[in-house]
Amino acid sequence: MRGILFDKDGTLIDFGSSWSRAYRELSLDLCDGDSDAALALLAAGGFDPVSERCQPGSVLAAGNTLDIARFWFPTLSGSEFQALVTRMDGVFYENGIRYSVLLPGAAETLAQLKRSGYTMGVATSDGTAATKAALASLDVTQYLPYVFGYDSVPRPKPAPDMVHGFCAATGLNAAEIVVIGDNSHDLEMARSAGAGAAIGVLSGTSREADLAPLADAILPSICDLPEWLRSRQRAA
Repeated sequence: MRGILFDKDGTLIDFGSSWSRAYRELSLDLCDGDSDAALALLAAGGFDPVSERCQPGSVLAAGNTLDIARFWFPTLSGSEFQALVTRMDGVFYENGIRYSVLLPGAAETLAQLKRSGYTMGVATSDGTAATKAALASLDVTQYLPYVFGYDSVPRPKPAPDMVHGFCAATGLNAAEIVVIGDNSHDLEMARSAGAGAAIGVLSGTSREADLAPLADAILPSICDLPEWLRSRQRAA
């Protein structure tokens, strides 16, 4: 394994701390301040504002902006739909800068992996610009120079396009890449691309049972990834 492609939210970034405020504010804004309607949007999307958790596999846990917009407003189309997507992406961009919180030990783990010579990047259902801004605000850009958002490829997760883009940018083969994420979409992407390993983590929205059918290994968090990689090398 020579490359590592990380999911962002729930894998590098604390999902609840980083997204609960954005989802609350966005739903209220889209419902013109009607709190009951906003709560109904959140519930339909799989988000519980009390526990600040998303249901595994729900559109707010795994979907990109296009998915969420279509789910919440299925009758919109054309310029109205695109205006909604632009509006939502703007909210997510600002949220990423102001409210993103790294998971404990993430920065130290990224530094350790870089010292070990791994080429690393991010594959996320967030927008590319928003992701780059969030990573810069968290001072981890130096570890993650390759960023692929939903809007950077023809087909976002769970399609293989982001892995293929990472391969093209780095010169690595898919079989040399570890994909690690907290959602089944991440692991489906890894499988469809022929990645060398698909690793699930329990630091985000999914449970072990949600990830087990697709994962080569399930770890508590990315902090356990260096040892997993070392154990794989020893076994080889």
